[in-house]
Amino acid sequence: MITGIGLDVVELSRIRRLDAKSPKFRERVLTEYEQNEYSRLTAARKVEYLAGRFAAKEAFSKAKGTGIGGACSFQDIEIRKDAKGKPSVYFQDVETGMVSITHSKEFAAAQVLIQTI
Repeated sequence: MITGIGLDVVELSRIRRLDAKSPKFRERVLTEYEQNEYSRLTAARKVEYLAGRFAAKEAFSKAKGTGIGGACSFQDIEIRKDAKGKPSVYFQDVETGMVSITHSKEFAAAQVLIQTI
């Protein structure tokens, strides 16, 4: 049964500006695992990655119905890819949802679906 669906869109220019202003933004949004992946990317790909993870985490918090805050922080949510590159959402280290992340020249967007069996 579907228990939640969330969608978020973010401007790449906004994420680029926040990331350039302070690395604390990146550290707040990305888990240690995600920061390791981020560090191996090209400069252009880093902005897409960070924006995509930001949008996915915001979408997850909307699907969960909590928003980002005390019950659900950026650090509680992790996006991991399988061997084929398909991303999944992990909340507090438990696979929790399905996610689709996309990028254009100016935007990153993510949609999350939470299901219970």
